[in-house]
Amino acid sequence: MVKIAIVYYSLYGHIRKMAEAVKKGVEDAGHTATLLQLPETLSEEVLAKMHAPPKSDDAVVTLADLEAYDGIIFGLSGRYGQFSAQFKTFWDSTGSLWAAGKLIGKPAAVFASTAQQGGGQETIGLTLIPQLAHHGMIFVPLGYADPKLFVNTEVHGGSPYGAGTIANGDGSRMPSELELGIAVTQGTNFAKVAAKLAAK
Repeated sequence: MVKIAIVYYSLYGHIRKMAEAVKKGVEDAGHTATLLQLPETLSEEVLAKMHAPPKSDDAVVTLADLEAYDGIIFGLSGRYGQFSAQFKTFWDSTGSLWAAGKLIGKPAAVFASTAQQGGGQETIGLTLIPQLAHHGMIFVPLGYADPKLFVNTEVHGGSPYGAGTIANGDGSRMPSELELGIAVTQGTNFAKVAAKLAAK
């Protein structure tokens, strides 16, 4: 059994809901998953003006967590075609892990939330890969493991890089059942890959 960390940033709850589906997928594969949220960089005053709901009770991720888990799946909100500053701020603090090679060979994946279909779910995956490469991590894409990615009868997120959801510009659209189903598939597939790597 492998232990998977689902490290996420969720301002309005979209990514947190997707993270729960990814966790279900990991557990369906017979492994364990823990939800860990990225540290918030916005002040309480700014969050209040943005009408952001309270944060979940999930523990805030630490550098020790990244080292302790067998694999890491990142859940990232999109900002102008890339991941949010909250992720970059945290990732820039991982220099001690990089210098010691602590994450070399560890599998990683990503799922994302954007305001619309053209909001950059694929570019979030693309811009994450260099971050992982510098640590020697192994990017595990979703590919087209779930045929629901081919559905064109409804608006949905997701790409070969990972599951995804469309939030609308005002955050009014929560993840659909189709999107959550793709997230479950990603969790299951990732856990299987992580287990194979851990057995080597």
